[in-house]
Amino acid sequence: MSITADITTSEAGLETDAAFALSGPSVGLATPGDFFALMKPRVMSLVVFTAWVGYVCAPSSLPFWNAMIAIFSIAVGAGASGALNMWYDADIDARMTRTRKRPIPRGSVTPDAALTFGILLSGLSVWMLAFATNWLAAGILAFTIFFYAVVYSMWLKRSTPQNIVIGGAAGAFPPMIGWAAATGNVSIDSVVLFMIIFLWTPPHFWALALYKSGDYEAVGVPMMPNVKGAKSTRFQIFVYALILALICVVPVMTGLAGALYMVLAGLLNAGFLALAYRVWKSRAGDDAGPDEASLYAVSTGNKVARNLFAYSIIYLFLIFGILAVEALLKGWGL
Repeated sequence: MSITADITTSEAGLETDAAFALSGPSVGLATPGDFFALMKPRVMSLVVFTAWVGYVCAPSSLPFWNAMIAIFSIAVGAGASGALNMWYDADIDARMTRTRKRPIPRGSVTPDAALTFGILLSGLSVWMLAFATNWLAAGILAFTIFFYAVVYSMWLKRSTPQNIVIGGAAGAFPPMIGWAAATGNVSIDSVVLFMIIFLWTPPHFWALALYKSGDYEAVGVPMMPNVKGAKSTRFQIFVYALILALICVVPVMTGLAGALYMVLAGLLNAGFLALAYRVWKSRAGDDAGPDEASLYAVSTGNKVARNLFAYSIIYLFLIFGILAVEALLKGWGL
């Protein structure tokens, strides 16, 4: 079903504001903080952390400075992806409440400057990673940047409700890059780390989309609640949570993780499943069709979706954190 929305008078006003912002101050007024904001530092921190965990869990390692350059390169690559995404999405960012204060809509950085910044960071990150580690890791990083900036941002995001499902691969590659940097190869364990993030991404972002559906509807981005409705989205969130819980058992089976991970990951997944079940069983928004999905934002279901979204962030940090702790303890002979 198409979700192409008619632009209301108020939305037309937002378009005017967006056009003014995008043609606003010159890049000469931009500060280092504005360019840092282009790199999506919150997202970058998660990328760096999961890449580091992939590196730590690998059976071999690099000299200290090579490892530091490798992690820094991955951070720069993540920042490059963020800058390119903000450049391409500047038109819709200016019309969404949660993104309206980003550097380009705010007028502090011009689109051309953001594009140039993103391209330069992309090349620099790939070159540094190849120099410090190997071409396999650098190649995966280059593909990740391309996938996020082109495949997800320019194609999937505005064309299909499966945008997050397929596009989630971009956020799942970092631990595989970290592993490849350390070992020069891709193994079943690095694929499992990839799959954990890949399967975590849909319930994480769809929980956000449930209570921000009005924003996505207004700019014509076909997020699942706007296309299939809240009821279908909530069911899919629970299904993905179940599959995610099953995948989280695999590290124990392959020997990547041990007893500590088995117990704590079990508790974390129980919490994730409980929250996903509450989202699924919430009846809010069931009477609204896909074109009225924004009604979900003012319903009681809004709260349970927010809770799942917040928990999902903590969940991923802890799952990967436990894997890293076990790997470090094993390396220290404990």
